[in-house]
Amino acid sequence: MTMLKAQFHLKLATFELAAQLELPSTGITVITGSSGSGKTLLMRCIAGLEHPQVAYCQLNEQLWEDSAAGYCLATYQRPLGYVFQDSCLFPHLTVQQNIDYGRKRSYSKSNHNLEVVIELLNITSLLKRKPAKLSGGEKQRVAIARALAVEPQLLLMDEPLAALDQAHKYEILPYLRHLQRELQLPVLYITHSPQEMTQLADHLVLMDKGKILASGELQSVLTCLDLPLAQSQRASSVLTAEVFAYEAEFQLLQLCFSGGNLSVPHQELPKGSQLRLRIYARDVSLSLQSPPSIDSCNNLPARVLGMVNPAVGYITVSLQVGTELLLAQITRKTASLLQLEIGQRVYAEIKNTAILS
Repeated sequence: MTMLKAQFHLKLATFELAAQLELPSTGITVITGSSGSGKTLLMRCIAGLEHPQVAYCQLNEQLWEDSAAGYCLATYQRPLGYVFQDSCLFPHLTVQQNIDYGRKRSYSKSNHNLEVVIELLNITSLLKRKPAKLSGGEKQRVAIARALAVEPQLLLMDEPLAALDQAHKYEILPYLRHLQRELQLPVLYITHSPQEMTQLADHLVLMDKGKILASGELQSVLTCLDLPLAQSQRASSVLTAEVFAYEAEFQLLQLCFSGGNLSVPHQELPKGSQLRLRIYARDVSLSLQSPPSIDSCNNLPARVLGMVNPAVGYITVSLQVGTELLLAQITRKTASLLQLEIGQRVYAEIKNTAILS
């Protein structure tokens, strides 16, 4: 079901945004694209912080803006929360006071979710501290809590982890996914990070030069051979697999999905846990027979769906593995030796050390 319908045409001195999109009412929508592609400008238009020459924005059944009718809700009237790259906390206020500031402009009088949010973000012990006494990751968790204190119907997040080091990113990512699942709140999330995209995105919007190149489910956009993501040197696929065993001696998770079994170095997780895996196309090799291997995991029967030549000497191959889509990037010579063609049955071998969760 559609949640957000928007269309904007904003012409600036050196840049033009011409974007139209319809986004789902559930999950996390990640907006990605190269620097300067218009991601933040699009989000600011949705928030009412910009004034496009042509604008239409509707959230569910509520009209926010229609330039043709001369109608525009001010930003403070739109039931949204906004989290920026910088936490933007008030330095003279405690964590509790910062959150209370958000509560003052709540779109709901109940604030029944606020205690849940504070618990989910694990900031109860921080409530009496001031921002100067917080780590970068703690500041961003507080900023998220303040944005959620307004009880928004839509949460906008503009590269909220960009200023954090890798350790703090790992700290916050599980909170973001858990929050969205618990609160059932639609989220628009801007990022360049493949890791954040992999772990968070249900829906992916790809932008370039002020236009939307593609919008759809994460896997379908990632693996579309007509799009830049599948043609780049960092082309990748995302698989969702379930834990069925753990080899403690070797610290290996045994996973299953519709296309077979995978073995991945990882800390132990409970049986039945689901894990999202990012697999770079360059780490997938193809053969016509199941390769002889000490470990039979990660050798998956597949069918060739399509091919494209993204770079000199290389071919990106789209594969169906079970019900999932997988990309492989091989040399043109290998493709010639295999005599690859659409519909052909092959085996895809994935290095278990190359699978990223």
